[in-house]
Amino acid sequence: MEPIESLLIENPELDSVAKQKAGRNSTLVSVLVNLGLTLSQVTAGVLAGSQGLIADGIHSLTDLVADFVVLFANHHSSKDADEDHHYGHQRYETAASLFLGVSLLVVGLGMLWAAGNKIINPVAAGQIQILALYVALGALAAKELLFRYMLAVAERVRSSMLVANAWHARSDAASSLVVSVGIVGALLGYPILDSVGALVVGLMITKTGWSFSWDALNDLMDRAVSSEEHQKIIDTIMTTEGVKGCHDLRTRKMGDMILADVHIEVDKNATVQVGHDIAFAAAKKVTDTLPVLNVMTHVDPV
Repeated sequence: MEPIESLLIENPELDSVAKQKAGRNSTLVSVLVNLGLTLSQVTAGVLAGSQGLIADGIHSLTDLVADFVVLFANHHSSKDADEDHHYGHQRYETAASLFLGVSLLVVGLGMLWAAGNKIINPVAAGQIQILALYVALGALAAKELLFRYMLAVAERVRSSMLVANAWHARSDAASSLVVSVGIVGALLGYPILDSVGALVVGLMITKTGWSFSWDALNDLMDRAVSSEEHQKIIDTIMTTEGVKGCHDLRTRKMGDMILADVHIEVDKNATVQVGHDIAFAAAKKVTDTLPVLNVMTHVDPV
């Protein structure tokens, strides 16, 4: 999995309306898939006598909550700046990413707790019908396809919130895998396989949830961009006509955008108007070619 902060924008800024539409459409697809899986998994779990499949259906139901959070954040993050939010509302996406990361962390820890209890206090295998296995495998395939579709959309529009939601779908696919292994183990008379598989997947989900939570929390605390993105901003400024140099570049994340402060060096004999025009041109070049929302410049004569 590629870290969120390394998803660099090489092309001009994406149209915010197109980005919002892509995010909304992919999330609505997730809503429909999760709703269908919830109904099929719970129904099949009851008919086939599989508690694991019923639990997995409830897990799919909890994903609907995350989907609606993403829809809410996707709508509000696209709003323009106003008198209360001078830099816009992009941090709705960061807050949603934090929520999704924490939810993944909770799900992973819950799976670890349940798996540990089953290993310490094993129970006898129940009588499960083969229907449960078919539905569990179908849910696994559906969730994996959903993950790949959502991740492709998220990387195309470069949204960390949508990336987090895609990996949330992958966590449910992992859950379905655990249920499938558990059903096979129960059918063969080895229910311990369910617990071991749940333990492994629980660790994976917990790690992913921690990663997303930590990244979002750091972005909310004004973490600087990566060294590669930092250098891209400097290189773009230095290609502006009239710029003699730049220093003290400081950056922070604003959702999937960047806020920057920089000192730009110009000829000491230039007039105030010329120095202002050079700084303005440099800032505009950065915002036109990189995912930078705003550049605050200070002109230094050299």
